[in-house]
Amino acid sequence: MKRWILITCPLIAIFILSSFSFSIFNVEVPEALKVKEPSPFLFPQDKAVFEKINVQPPFLGSKYIGFKEALAFKESQGNYAAVNSFGYMGKYQFGINTLALVGVRDSIHFLENPALQEEVFEKNIARNKWILRKDIARFVGKRINGIEITESGILAAAHLAGPGNVKQYLRSFGKTDVMDGYGTTIATYLKKFSGYDITLIKPIKNARI
Repeated sequence: MKRWILITCPLIAIFILSSFSFSIFNVEVPEALKVKEPSPFLFPQDKAVFEKINVQPPFLGSKYIGFKEALAFKESQGNYAAVNSFGYMGKYQFGINTLALVGVRDSIHFLENPALQEEVFEKNIARNKWILRKDIARFVGKRINGIEITESGILAAAHLAGPGNVKQYLRSFGKTDVMDGYGTTIATYLKKFSGYDITLIKPIKNARI
């Protein structure tokens, strides 16, 4: 009896599968869902992969928000409470003198107020844009020491070294460069932050909070 069961069970299974004509293995993929070429988007999860392809998140596009967040990431990794060894403060690493120029004199309140830090950054960009407006008109599109000069690069460099030093760099065609306390130069920021569209921020003389 057991031998008969062992022989007939496989035969029954084969009969059932054949009655479906193996349709379960022949599912037709709709034309719209067929992959015809490799996807152009890769999503590496490993930190080492990001470093290898020189991608440093966050990346929020090439408009003003992308510009300010990329700059913040370079300055403090986006940390509102950061204070470096030279006393520069906040997400965008402002010094006391720059804060005073835009109307902020309480550094503790500044550090504890992310909304104020964002407003100070925007006012400072508007102020620098006014100071450098003639140099932006003159030099954008030119190349200095192999670096294409862009408005966003100029304003990032002004954030690093001050608008006066950026004027000297541009007007000397790169012969007069300066660096911050950690060795970062104007040329570095001109290159690193080039090509962002920051037309959203208008130049304002003596922009203040």
